[in-house]
Amino acid sequence: MSEGKKGFFGRLVEGLTKTRNNIVSGIDSIFSGFSAIDDDFYEEIEETLIMGDLGIQTTMAIVEDLRKKVKEQHIKEPAQCKEVLIESIKEQMNLGENAYDFENRTSVVLVIGVNGVGKTTSVGKLAGQLKDQGKKVILAAADTFRAAAIEQLTEWANRAGVEIIAQQEGSDPAAVVYDAVAAAKSRHADVLICDTAGRLHNKKNLMEELKKINRIIDKEYPEAYRETLVVLDGTTGQNAMAQARQFMEVADITGIILTKLDGTAKGGIAVAIQSELGIPVKYVGIGEKIDDLQKFDANDFVNALFHVKQDA
Repeated sequence: MSEGKKGFFGRLVEGLTKTRNNIVSGIDSIFSGFSAIDDDFYEEIEETLIMGDLGIQTTMAIVEDLRKKVKEQHIKEPAQCKEVLIESIKEQMNLGENAYDFENRTSVVLVIGVNGVGKTTSVGKLAGQLKDQGKKVILAAADTFRAAAIEQLTEWANRAGVEIIAQQEGSDPAAVVYDAVAAAKSRHADVLICDTAGRLHNKKNLMEELKKINRIIDKEYPEAYRETLVVLDGTTGQNAMAQARQFMEVADITGIILTKLDGTAKGGIAVAIQSELGIPVKYVGIGEKIDDLQKFDANDFVNALFHVKQDA
């Protein structure tokens, strides 16, 4: 494991402490407290996973898989179920290999999310990481609803050393994207990242705004690969799931950035989102620093959650 990855895994283990205390200590006490694998045993596991924000549907699928494997493998001791449970959780989260195609193609990344979830910060961190990979990145400040969003994004652009295209507060977001697309094409940018507004309480306006933005990109930049990421706050648990569902109604979501996992006992929501919505969590945030946003790895996540030692 590379130094960077190792460091992040350590921070992930630390960041998931509250979730681990919430889920894993409960699971461990079930494994050690039961002498037989019976319906009560499975019910206790179900309850613990649901309390850990894995959601009812996901929990049912995991427990169903656990029952099946226990039967197939003729497992008799509750303690032996832990490995099987960990594998079942990982299987619920495995959603394909091509999650990061946009990094290696000329692409436009739309980032949406409600205020306060860490959207603009995530855009800035992603821009910094792509720049470090040698990519030419341009940011579009298309969240023109709040002056603070434009200022914050400008600050991140300076920090990451990337260009930003912005207009005044209250400008038409589609006009900002139009200018940004023109700049991306003329300057041969690898990735254009658009920070857009996400006002879910006014879904009709949001839908119209996103449609307009998408029309402009389709018309002016048809060759660009498209990625639409929704930023969700991990501390909100099932509420984040509800937000993801709403955003799916207004946009073709290709991935999720899950922030603030270091401050929550609800990290299990990462499992639920992937399993129930079929949308991969592509990045997780566990802090304020630029490298505290990292690509999501289901294996690492579940290992960190259960504090399983990583291979060197």
